[in-house]
Formats: sequence, structure tokens, C-alpha cells
Amino acid sequence: MKRYLKILLILLIGISGEGFSQSLDKYLEEAAENNPLLKAKYADFEASVEKVAQVNSLPNPSISFSYLVSPSTPHTGNQKAGLGIRQTIPWFGTLKTSGSVYELQSEALYQEFINERNQLFMEVKSAWYPLYELHQEIKLLKENKKVLLSYKQLATTGFKVGKNSMADVLRVDIKIESTTTEIKLLEEKIKPFTVRFNRLLNKSDTAAIEIEETIQLAEIPLNYRRDSLLENHPSLKALDLEYQSAQASETLANKEGAPSFGVGLDYGFMPDAQNMVMPMVSISLPIYRNRYKALKKEAHLKQEAISFYKKDFENELISNYEMTRYELDRAKEKFLLYQQQIERTKQVIHLLEVEYSNSGDDFEEILRMQQDLINYQIGKATAVKDFFTALAKLDYLTAKSE
Repeated sequence: MKRYLKILLILLIGISGEGFSQSLDKYLEEAAENNPLLKAKYADFEASVEKVAQVNSLPNPSISFSYLVSPSTPHTGNQKAGLGIRQTIPWFGTLKTSGSVYELQSEALYQEFINERNQLFMEVKSAWYPLYELHQEIKLLKENKKVLLSYKQLATTGFKVGKNSMADVLRVDIKIESTTTEIKLLEEKIKPFTVRFNRLLNKSDTAAIEIEETIQLAEIPLNYRRDSLLENHPSLKALDLEYQSAQASETLANKEGAPSFGVGLDYGFMPDAQNMVMPMVSISLPIYRNRYKALKKEAHLKQEAISFYKKDFENELISNYEMTRYELDRAKEKFLLYQQQIERTKQVIHLLEVEYSNSGDDFEEILRMQQDLINYQIGKATAVKDFFTALAKLDYLTAKSE
């Protein structure tokens, strides 16, 4: 079973996609193979398959044996012992319909397993991209700290030659201390994010996680997989199968309300060695109808409920798609904005640095612009995280599997 599940999951994964890294692809495969909840869903599906085989079988035959210990009226025709076998046969098509009920339920459980796999992929991606953002922030802050240290040296040199005051040195010291604290807090933040990610893969809390150095945004069409929204989602397919199962249950109630038959054979052991064979046929009349009426009504009401559940889920899918698409577009716009602002801010900083080297003026403006620069750079990393987190949700909503 374990080997079959692994092969099935690999065939179903189809994880390579635009913007996804090789390391993330690998983690998605590990999650599909090792996540305990996903394994539980598959075990539920396998158990339901076994249920189909159970209900497709005839009831067990019954065997009876009787022995006359002491006949009250001895007679040569008295039976000394008897052996009988009986087999009950339900109304025509009852077993097949019963099997269809559970087979459809089994197929619905398989769709739930597919949905759980898709949701797991979304959760893995949604846990991996924040780690990318964290590593980017730490890297950027460390680079910023190096710049601030160079500014401190510049301010110190300027103070020694009388170009600027000691206040410039103190200002940059404050920025360096603040940046050092930010780096420390972000490094501590990595631990809970790492635990969260590794738990999805059912791995050790301290297992190392590969993170890409840089990730570029993917080109996403305007109506990205919009036509797949109500066609391929496994939860909708599961509801359709449950509806069909409820319809089959209604048909089954009608068949169970019909007569059932019994066939059998009695063999009697006679004292005069003239043993007796007697075939027999019986019929069961289901005259108490309340049970069958209730079964039919239950199946009919279940169909009605499933129809409402499906409509509600479709509405939720559409609204979630539109909101997630907006989040995706917003992240892209922010990414482009920050990219533009980074370039312009670097140009301004360069001009201010030249001016400060010559005159010792506007040091506070240099520090302010440098802070703006790091904010834009971190904002760009956050936009990447937000973009791919939204894309992961879109892929889940549209049941993307490749």
C-alpha cells in the first residue's frame, strides 16, 4: 500500500510551475509522501473500497441441524435427525444498487483525498515563501549595516577635519544599533517558521530548509485558469458523487422495500433408512413500510442538502478567486513600484553622498534616504512572498495539478 501510494502521489503531483524553485518542488513531493493527514485520507479511501466488496455479496447462508432425542410417539415414519441449508436472495438489483451507493461514496472520498493533497501543496508554499522573505530581510539588513558602518567612518573622518559635527556620528550609531536588533529578532523568528514548515513535511523541527537567493515574478494571464474554477475542483466533484450516491440510496430503499426470497434444502434422516430430501422456497413480505418510507425521504432530503452545499461552495469559490486575483495583482504592482523606487533612491543617495563628501551637509537626509531604500527593498521581498502565496491559493482554488 505504501509503495502504491507513493507512486500515485508522484503521478498526481505535477508540481513544476512558473516561479517555483527546484527546492520547493522537492519539498512538495516530500509533503505528498510523508504528511500524516494525507496518508489518513488515502487510508479512508482504501477502507471505503473494501466496503464496496462487502455490500456486493449475498448474505451468508444458514445451516441448521436437528436431532430427535426421544420421540414421544415412536413411529417408523418419524425423522430421527434433520439437516437444512437456507440462502436469502434480495430483490433483483438490490445488491448491485447497494454496491453503487458505496462505490460512489468511495469515489467521493478519493476526491476528498485529492482536495487534501491540493490544500497541502498550498500550505507548503504558503509556509515556504515567508521563509524566503525572512532570509531576504536578514540579508538586506546585513548589507544595510555594512553601508551604515561605512557612513560612520565617513562621518568620523569628516568630524576630525571639521566638516561636520559629532552628532552625525551619533546618529549613524543609533541606526546601526537599531539594525543589529532587527537582524537578531528576525533570526529568532526563523525558528517557529522552520518548525511550521517541517511539520507539514512530517520532518524534524530542526531539519535544514533550502531557500532560493532570488525569485522572479511569473507572468500570469488575466483570467488565470478561471474556466477551471467550477469544473475541476475535487470538492465539487465529491459533492456530485455524493449526490449520485444519495440518488442510488433512494433507489435502494425502493428495492429493499420489495420482497426477498429464500431457497433451501432439508435432508431428513429416517429410521427405516429411507432418508428424505425436501427442497423449499420462502418469500419475505416487507409489510411494515414506515422504515422504507423514512429511508426514501432521508435520501431525498440528502440530495436537496447536497445541492445547497454545492451552490454555496461554488459561490465561495468565485468570491475567493476574485479576491485572491486582486491580491495577486496588488502584489505585482507593489513589486514594480518598489523596483522603480529602489533605482531612483539609489540615484538620490549617490548624489547626497557626493555632496556630503564635499561639504559635510545633509547627513540626516542621507540616513533617511538609506532607510527608505532598505524599506523599499524589504517591501519588494514581501511583494514576492505575497505574489506567490496568492498564486498558491489560486492554484488550489482552480485545482491546478501541473
